[in-house]
Amino acid sequence: MVGGLPLTSGPQTFLDLAARLPAAELVAVGDAFVRSGEMDAASLARRLERADRVRGVVRARACAPRLDGRAASRPETSSATGRRPATCPTRSCRCRCATGGGREVAHADLRYPEWKVALEYEGRQHADPDQFARDVDRYSLMAADGWLVLRFAGRHLGSPVVVVDRTRRALLSRGWRP
Repeated sequence: MVGGLPLTSGPQTFLDLAARLPAAELVAVGDAFVRSGEMDAASLARRLERADRVRGVVRARACAPRLDGRAASRPETSSATGRRPATCPTRSCRCRCATGGGREVAHADLRYPEWKVALEYEGRQHADPDQFARDVDRYSLMAADGWLVLRFAGRHLGSPVVVVDRTRRALLSRGWRP
């Protein structure tokens, strides 16, 4: 109960939404639940074990392994969990980028550490002058430590071909071979 209103648990809400949302949206909601602490893998697994014949359970079970809560926003979740073409290597999500000496310089939304290629989603909050100044510092530090940072905005998420093409070209420029 919150303010006199009954609420369902994160796992129950995730299951309820699975009957109504496409998989990508469901993963974004699930990531937000995990990130906020409203749900964890164990509590979701327990709920889904008891959900035979519940509408949406197949989608919920298919999406559950994709949840980790590391993406900081819905667009990050969308780009991180989007289809990875066979022509690109496996990426890491929401991971730290460090110098050779281990000094952390940034957290990249997505990264390919072997080739030092990082992908960043730039939402509207990055237009704030203080955030913009922090971004300049962060990207300068990453570049000084050898990282190539590809920056994307909301308009790019509507065309994953653009993101995949630019990422693939960046990886090839860094020595990756398919």
